[in-house]
Amino acid sequence: MLNITMIGCGAIGVAVLELLENDPQLRVEQVIASAGSEALVQQRLASFKRPPQVLTALPATAHPDLLVECAGHLAIEEHVLPALERGIACLIVSVGALSEPGLVERLEAAAARGNTRIELLPGAIGGIDALSAAKVGGLDSVDYTGRKPAKAWKNTPAEQVCDLDTISEATVIFNGSAREAARLYPKNANVAAPLSLAGRGLDRTRVTLIADPSSEENVHHFEARGAFGGFEMSLRGKPLLANPKTSALTVYSVVRALGNHAHAISI
Repeated sequence: MLNITMIGCGAIGVAVLELLENDPQLRVEQVIASAGSEALVQQRLASFKRPPQVLTALPATAHPDLLVECAGHLAIEEHVLPALERGIACLIVSVGALSEPGLVERLEAAAARGNTRIELLPGAIGGIDALSAAKVGGLDSVDYTGRKPAKAWKNTPAEQVCDLDTISEATVIFNGSAREAARLYPKNANVAAPLSLAGRGLDRTRVTLIADPSSEENVHHFEARGAFGGFEMSLRGKPLLANPKTSALTVYSVVRALGNHAHAISI
């Protein structure tokens, strides 16, 4: 059985735990919650048959098989970097955090010192394997467009571009680099980061973000061109009911990655 510690227990974390509850080869033993939120997290986990232990930090003596980050960007600084130094393998969901200059290098150095590895999860996007393979031969361009319901852009810089409550047609709220998109929209444009890291990098991947009042889905579309030829991919994902900023596919991506570590066959 794979012994897992999860950082965070919000909408993504709870949904992952629900899907893992009946898998005999995967066990989330501990959940790391932010200080002051322990009681709330314990309440969220009360209905589980074997609720994980709720902590605010990984004990010095603990060494889980995997540490899974489902908590947001600050958790990488606070929990992932120290865990890598201790030799604990980590899966990162908040890949957009890697748009911060120097963070990728710091993670690589910490993993090297701990003789362990980091796995970046694709989350709501597909085709990362094809894009990574195409990079070997050389990529000329990677362009990503993210379209979400207007309400999904609430409490983001999009509110300074348009009135999300009254717009009547699809409106471009951002056009620029993947690095800037991930910085301004860390919870909405997380998809741009894995595309960039698999492809041409954060500064050479072009991103367009759209608020669409007529859409009920999160639509991700990207095109890649290079020595291999070209391909494009579109995904129409249902938002996670508990958090419209997140695609349900992000949750399934975490469960798939954990299953690949625990089960006999991975794909």
